[in-house]
Amino acid sequence: MSTDHPTPQELEKEARTRLDELLDRQASLTNRERLQIPAQPMPSQDPVARRRTTSEVALGYGSAQARLEALRCIKCKNKPCIEGCPVRIDIPAFVAAIVQSDWAGAIDIIKRNSLLPAVCGRVCPQEAQCQAACTLAKVFKDPTLAVSIGRLERYAADWEREQGVMHPPRVKPETGRRVAVVGSGPASLVVAADVRRKGHAATVFEAFHKFGGVMMYGIPEFRLPKKIVETEVETLKAMGVKLVPDFVVGRTRKLHDLLDKDGFDAVFLGTGAGLPRFMNIEGENLVGVFSANEYLTRANLMKAYQRDRAATPIGVSRKVAVFGGGNVAMDAARTAVRLGAEEVHLVYRRTEKEMPARIEEVEHAKEEGVIFHILQNARRILGDDRGRVTGIECLRYQLGEPDSSGRQRPVEIPGSEFEMAVDTVIVAIGNDSNPLIKQSTPELETNRWGNIVTDDQGRTSLPRVFAGGDIVLGAATVILAMGEGRRAAAAINQMLVESKPKTQ
Repeated sequence: MSTDHPTPQELEKEARTRLDELLDRQASLTNRERLQIPAQPMPSQDPVARRRTTSEVALGYGSAQARLEALRCIKCKNKPCIEGCPVRIDIPAFVAAIVQSDWAGAIDIIKRNSLLPAVCGRVCPQEAQCQAACTLAKVFKDPTLAVSIGRLERYAADWEREQGVMHPPRVKPETGRRVAVVGSGPASLVVAADVRRKGHAATVFEAFHKFGGVMMYGIPEFRLPKKIVETEVETLKAMGVKLVPDFVVGRTRKLHDLLDKDGFDAVFLGTGAGLPRFMNIEGENLVGVFSANEYLTRANLMKAYQRDRAATPIGVSRKVAVFGGGNVAMDAARTAVRLGAEEVHLVYRRTEKEMPARIEEVEHAKEEGVIFHILQNARRILGDDRGRVTGIECLRYQLGEPDSSGRQRPVEIPGSEFEMAVDTVIVAIGNDSNPLIKQSTPELETNRWGNIVTDDQGRTSLPRVFAGGDIVLGAATVILAMGEGRRAAAAINQMLVESKPKTQ
């Protein structure tokens, strides 16, 4: 084991020693003393060993690490971290419970607002949300030195699951009302749970054969174990939510049919942003070019890494180029490493500072040997006479004036062309909204990007039809999608209360 990657046992022992020094006087700790407590690193697998395994890389805090990290909270009166949370978890309260080893109390507080804490604690960009608002981030001028809220959320959620004390939320008496939920990503799961809690029947329609949406087919096992997603789906089943797989709304059944023929009182659309974007450059139709969606779906949902058993394997790659700098690009690059590529090159047209990916994912990719090419971008993809990828032609860039995103615009440097030999290209530059429902329901209002237009409660242009998540926001985060789902569910529940009940 590398000295740069201490074992979980070593990290826990070090934290225990420091914690024991502080426990006797924790109630009287000054803010100055709390600021001197070191931020707790996340235990992780050794980088060399994990290149050939799909098991989870981040191993999670031990109890001493969790309590010591929680002690870093300085208990701000204005609680800015709550403002930074899309679902407004009472973060100071659950962190305080962790200090006291009240694990059950901590998870109870979290689950008042979040249905998926084990998921969010692993994959949400806390450094750009709750941790960005943390006072410690401002004191140290570094979001990575904020209280590690996501890691503490994960610890509490994992404790609940490992102790076998998970219980489905209480469901009120049946109302006779029925809600159709289209898609089974994070926004949809929240809607199904929240309307079911109120006693309404909820049916989830999923186009794939497994439930969980992007959490199941998009995020790799080494970042989000599928058993965790399956556990959340089982919670919905225990609540009485009906789950229907292999059902494509817009093809299997039209949207209006759900309301007018099947008797649903409301429909929630959470079909996500599943249409991959391409760069529209020469060579994108060559054999060996993948969208990140296809590549990750084959690896995650169809287990292409099990080459002797996979129904839809991926061809063996020697040198891979990944275009993009977000979490999906990191996921694709790190998946290519695990699928046996000799070299994986990540090509990004801005600098690392502008990368939208989580800081932890960037660091993990580097540790695993992914080669970063910043301020570069592909101009065309090169192929041989058999139509197979042989390389890419790139340009070098420099940063200019800020664009509409607030980031400096990359400006190409004339005459900077160069070639890179690769046999596989993965395009991970974002997704657009799923167009199918719009195509089959033209009266549904969408914007110029194809996203469904809603009000701040998730209401669409059609009566009794609501929407949320990536189909509204464009490609976003799990926690933002959950926030959308929570607001839409509240509006659906209010509508069903105000409308005339169905005859029993």
